[in-house]
Amino acid sequence: MTIVKPTRPRRKWKRPSGWHLFLFPVALLFLLPFVQMFLASVSPEKELATYPPPFVPSHLSLDGFIKLFNESDVLLWLLNTVIVSSTAIVSHLVLCSLAGYGFARLTFRGKSFGFFAILATIMIPTQLLMIPTYVLFARLGLIDTLGAAIVPWLASAFGIFLMRQFFVSLPLELEESGMLDGCNRWQIFFRIVLPLAKPALATLAIFTLLGSWNDLVWPLIAINDEGAFTLQLGLANFQGVRRTEWSLLMAGNVVATLPLILFFLAAQRQFIATMTFSGLKG
Repeated sequence: MTIVKPTRPRRKWKRPSGWHLFLFPVALLFLLPFVQMFLASVSPEKELATYPPPFVPSHLSLDGFIKLFNESDVLLWLLNTVIVSSTAIVSHLVLCSLAGYGFARLTFRGKSFGFFAILATIMIPTQLLMIPTYVLFARLGLIDTLGAAIVPWLASAFGIFLMRQFFVSLPLELEESGMLDGCNRWQIFFRIVLPLAKPALATLAIFTLLGSWNDLVWPLIAINDEGAFTLQLGLANFQGVRRTEWSLLMAGNVVATLPLILFFLAAQRQFIATMTFSGLKG
């Protein structure tokens, strides 16, 4: 007796619409700088010194990557950046989701005022907060430490707003059914609400990763110890010393950009789902 395995239905490819004809060249336009950066990172130094430099190198050269890993502490910078970004993502997902759910569902005195006060902090220019923040961090002993880059990214007003808007868009009947089954508020949040918030959490993780990974201005002010350099800060200082070694600098930019591209490709479905379903519109 032969067992017939069920066959999966073939995916039907949709015909490209007029929007594809417009978006495809736009996508190539945005992709062009990344392609040029990668080609420059594997180009010989002599070709990059010419004007104008060739777009496609005559032959591939890994001298830029070899110099990057041999003449700099790029692995340490990468490790520090991973620590900062990982801590920022975890703290944002925990703190912003709790605060957003509190402003969306709980009833307490000063709720509206507190929410709008948090939103008002978005309108304050970051430059005005740098000196008071530096004084505060100096008194806490965080200057020239990795904690100076971590603490500002523990939570954000935008993260609270994003999660609050998503929780408001969820049907209230889901939580009421959980209460009828005997769940308390914490059980409703962790067992019912939070699993439904995966798209919003993925979007918040993407924005937090982009911000913490590419943060340069504040670490440039608060960190002078090379052992606590983040990737962007290390590359900025390295560029100031080696202005003409463009293949080395482009190799460093490839190392700094590749993790972001991979993370976004892994979470792009949740990101798009949040933009089309959640409460960014409200």
